[in-house]
Amino acid sequence: MPATLIFGSQVIAPELVEERAARTAAALAAHGIGENAVVALMLRNEPAFIDIMLAARRLGAYHCPINWHFKAAEAGHILKDSGAAILIVHADLLPQIAAGIPAGLPVIVVRPKAPTVEAFGLDAATWPAHAIAWIDWIGRYPPWTEAPRSPRGLIAYTSGTTGVPKGVKRRPATPEMVAAGAALALEINGIGPGMRALCSAPMYHSAPNTYSSQSTQNGALLVLEPKFDAERTLALIEAHRLSHAYLVPTMYVRMLRLPDAIRRKYDLSSMTFVASTGSPCAPDVKRAMIEWWGPVIHESYASSESGYITHISAEEWLKKPGSAGRAATNGTVRIYDEAGNALPPGEVGLIYCRQPAYPDFDYNHQSEARRAMERDGLVCLGDMGWMDADGYLFVSDRKSDMVIAGGVNIYPAEIEAVLIGMPGVADCAVFGIPDAEFGEALAAAIQPREQSRLTAESVRAWLTERIAGYKVPKVVTFHDQLPREDSGKIFKRRLKAPYWEKAGRNI
Repeated sequence: MPATLIFGSQVIAPELVEERAARTAAALAAHGIGENAVVALMLRNEPAFIDIMLAARRLGAYHCPINWHFKAAEAGHILKDSGAAILIVHADLLPQIAAGIPAGLPVIVVRPKAPTVEAFGLDAATWPAHAIAWIDWIGRYPPWTEAPRSPRGLIAYTSGTTGVPKGVKRRPATPEMVAAGAALALEINGIGPGMRALCSAPMYHSAPNTYSSQSTQNGALLVLEPKFDAERTLALIEAHRLSHAYLVPTMYVRMLRLPDAIRRKYDLSSMTFVASTGSPCAPDVKRAMIEWWGPVIHESYASSESGYITHISAEEWLKKPGSAGRAATNGTVRIYDEAGNALPPGEVGLIYCRQPAYPDFDYNHQSEARRAMERDGLVCLGDMGWMDADGYLFVSDRKSDMVIAGGVNIYPAEIEAVLIGMPGVADCAVFGIPDAEFGEALAAAIQPREQSRLTAESVRAWLTERIAGYKVPKVVTFHDQLPREDSGKIFKRRLKAPYWEKAGRNI
């Protein structure tokens, strides 16, 4: 049963959602998209995004979202590595990635819709002349009427410790996995028939992508927003009597910063289930949200590779503050030491996990990296933590250098690989530091070459031309020598320690 989709003032009834998906499937099939093909899309949150996800499922194709902050090299790597057979891109985003598009790849350039233009302050006068209106393009094709093929789902790209993003590609789900996945979606995100949901987080991320996809497949009313706005979120909840939402801790912080008069202005009593993942929520922020919205705030530990692993309700969290919850729907969580020995409750070690509701995955062209993260059928993403005697997981640190800023995974190696190529940079280290709004921010410590005249502003400007803006370090410092371990590796913990000691936390 398809959903009702609301985007701005547009209300798309279920039968039209169905028709749009069928016409999109026909349009993609006409461009050679079939089973196992990859549809790359670089779009902001719009109905076209939903159309493509639903159409790809019918065709047995993968959809591969590209972060719309990416520049040519970043997007070009994904297009090549994924084997994309077509790219669908918003008109205003094309110039920033044009140089990275592989020769011969079919490209459909789509005009952003009015709510997106307004939300991002876009200038239509700068768009390519050949950009089309999405509804006009799919309207050329009669609805696809063949039997649906086995869904393939999402290819999510995660940045890697080597600086090369890895594509997470799953096998098709078995009928048993589909049933288990529905039960998991209900537990983790509250997804089921009759829900009235909101998604304003960018769907190029795997969690909001999955949330919006599952909502539309379960007959929900889904309000899709081009971007998050704190007060507008409250207004939408009241106007549509929304019951569900996907929100992340950064959004909580922005809503909590609204003046008291604004926070009291809106009726939020319809809300019953808020799903959150992506980054740990600071205890004071979560407690403030529960006091304001009631016991509707749910949290999960998850990743693109592992999927949803744990779940904790507001009631449980108040008894176990700081916990990410217990294993959800037949999931497994274990804590191992470096030698692979299982650790008892209370001891910190590497977090290994598995959720059998998901098909197994591989990394595109990096199977060795996939094998290296596995032990006893479980996978580890470099996070460290401990479990209490009741089976509740507490995430305490990251063994890897990964930084999570506003729910976005960022691997410093990717930034360092670009920064080391800047004239005047002899050596560098990029790492995470605490940030009140985003949880973490990026800092870069640079060892300049002799006679160089580097400044923090010149470093940020140089990086901005080459990588997505959210990867550009907020803090840039310069050092005569960077501290190194006996092995020669830069001692990042020594660089990070002063920032985290002031914050009184490690993650």
